[in-house]
Formats: sequence, C-alpha cells, structure tokens
Amino acid sequence: MTDRSVLFVLFDGVQSLDVTGPLEVLAAAGYRIRTASPGGLAVRTSSGLRLMPDEDLADAAPPHTLLVPGGPGTREPAAELVGRIAELAADAEKVASVCTGAFLLAEAGLLAGRRATTHWAHCEALARRFPDVTVDPDPIHVRDGRVTTSAGVTAGIDLALALVEEELGRELALSIAQHLVMFLRRPGGQAQFSTQLAAQLAVRRPLRDVQRWITDHPDADLSVEALARRASLSPRQFARVFTAETGTTPGRYVDGVRLEVARRRLEDSDDGIEQVARRSGYRNPEAMRRAFARTLAVSPVDYRRRFRTAS
Repeated sequence: MTDRSVLFVLFDGVQSLDVTGPLEVLAAAGYRIRTASPGGLAVRTSSGLRLMPDEDLADAAPPHTLLVPGGPGTREPAAELVGRIAELAADAEKVASVCTGAFLLAEAGLLAGRRATTHWAHCEALARRFPDVTVDPDPIHVRDGRVTTSAGVTAGIDLALALVEEELGRELALSIAQHLVMFLRRPGGQAQFSTQLAAQLAVRRPLRDVQRWITDHPDADLSVEALARRASLSPRQFARVFTAETGTTPGRYVDGVRLEVARRRLEDSDDGIEQVARRSGYRNPEAMRRAFARTLAVSPVDYRRRFRTAS
C-alpha cells in the first residue's frame, strides 16, 4: 500500500475518544492523518474539548480511508455534512465509522444493503431509522465490503488496530496495543461486553446484595430458587422484580457474570482451562467453551492465546 492517508471527519458534538483513540493507533503505525470540519472551523466535542481541524471538509482530498466518528452531533446532521461524506466516500478505498458515526454513513447511503453495527444502546434506533441496513448489535466491529462500522467509543481503537493488522501486519498491531497498555486487541467478531453486563443496579437493597453475591460467588448455586432465598422472596416474585429492576433475567445476568469472570481468569491467571471453568461456575470446560463460542465467537483456549500474545 503506497497511500496510507486517513481523513477524520470532525463536527460539533463529536465524541473526542472516537477521534483520538483510533488516531493514536494509526499515527503510531505511520499513517498520514488529516482532520477536517465544515468550514475548517474548530469544533466542540461532547465533553467540551475544542478540536482544531487541519482543513475545510469541502476542500479535503479523498483519502485512502475515510473515518467518521460518532457523538451527539450525529443526531441531526447538516445536509452539507452528510453530502460531503458521501462524496469523499465515493473515492476512498475504505470507509469506517466509530460508534454512532454509523448514523452518518447510513444517512449518506453508504450502509444500504450492508451489515453494520454501532454502540449496543443505539442499535435498535439505527435499525428502526434505516430498515435497509442489517444491524448486528453484538460484534465489536463489522466489515462489509469496503465499509467497516464499529461499536461504542473504545471499539474504535479495536477497529484501528484491525486496520493496521490487515495492512501492515499482526506484529505491528500487537506492538501498538502493548504500547497503549491494551491487554488485548479484541477480534471484530467478539461480542460487545456491554451487551452482557448492561444490567442496571437494582433499586432494592436485597436485590443489590444478590447482584454482589453473584459477582463474588460465580461458582455457587445461582439458581433462581437459591437467589430468591437470599432476597427473602418467592422464586416467582424474585424473577419478576429482578428483571424489572435490572433489565435482564436472573439467568442471563448469571451467564454474563460467569463469562466475565472466566474471561478475566483467562487473562490474569495461570489456571488451567478446567480450573477456570470450575471457578467461574461452569459445569465443565465444554459448557464454558459453548458460552465463549456463543457470545464471544472464540474458544477459551484461543481467547487466552490472543491475550498472552499481546501481553
């Protein structure tokens, strides 16, 4: 590849980490970075940080890769911004979005008939607003042809690392991940962890205590009956109020916690797979393997291998 230029589109209300996260990765890999905004004016990010672009978006030359970040500014974008994104994308070899930047790509007609993702909390809105887009709420990032969309905020770093690995090699991508103190470059097919741990903290004290108990004792009896006894409720009442207050069923909550515990043990300990499975609450290694394959699209062994390689 001779042209390694990346153009970041800036606008008022952009999420700063959507810009700076991928930018740090790509700059470290030697990409030629440019930033542009409508009128070439400074923009104010969603956190209040001001960013000064390199050039006027209207004058920007088509890059090798066009990167569109997200943020509150994507909710009601100006027609001129959307139109210019469409023009630049037409001549770019690759197009990518971070978080709700997918809405701008969809507005520009770049996701029609494609599979895409965004932050898990906005997937339903993206699917409803753009029915011609196949929205997948699970993956960290999704590539469909020359267009790649990624999940929320920090997933933009994973997207950038995937781009570096594809174009410049795995070793460089892993080296950059290590330099940024990222313990693991998450594979694109891996599920957004937030979808597993999106449950809210319960309002009632007994239910909050149960949530803490589940986290501290993943290998205990975590059946609805056992948890209901801890909350001094009947199993039926416990299941009803737990779901109402956390937004997920007890069973799904337990599954998510056990998966997270197993993931962290694979990252941080030297325990064997059987020991990790037992301490995480799985009946056997095969049950853990199925959970990893179903949710993270990777086996426990491969998950650990990826972590150890990047550490």
